[in-house]
Amino acid sequence: MDVSCPSCAEDEALRGSKVEAGIDLTCEACGHRWLRDPAPRCPRCGGSDLQTVPLAILEKGRGTQLSVVGTRPVDLCTDCDAATLDRYHRNRPNPLMPDELPTSAE
Repeated sequence: MDVSCPSCAEDEALRGSKVEAGIDLTCEACGHRWLRDPAPRCPRCGGSDLQTVPLAILEKGRGTQLSVVGTRPVDLCTDCDAATLDRYHRNRPNPLMPDELPTSAE
């Protein structure tokens, strides 16, 4: 999750401490202080109703063979990503396949 100062856009010189309501952040560049909720939110609608699902990490082997070499968790919004979540739930227990497939051996 990218975090930057809402006042000056600094993203390196930030200091934070955990408090009951979230994370109290201070920008060491401009001195701005703000409270951040650590719960993930949808970047499109701002909603908090997210589901974490495994996304396949693929590598292209010999010929046209694709291999799942691992997974990484992704948060999907139940509103904005409804079609993708439906596709994942129909194919469980398999991980969600990426939208773009590798085209050549790396």
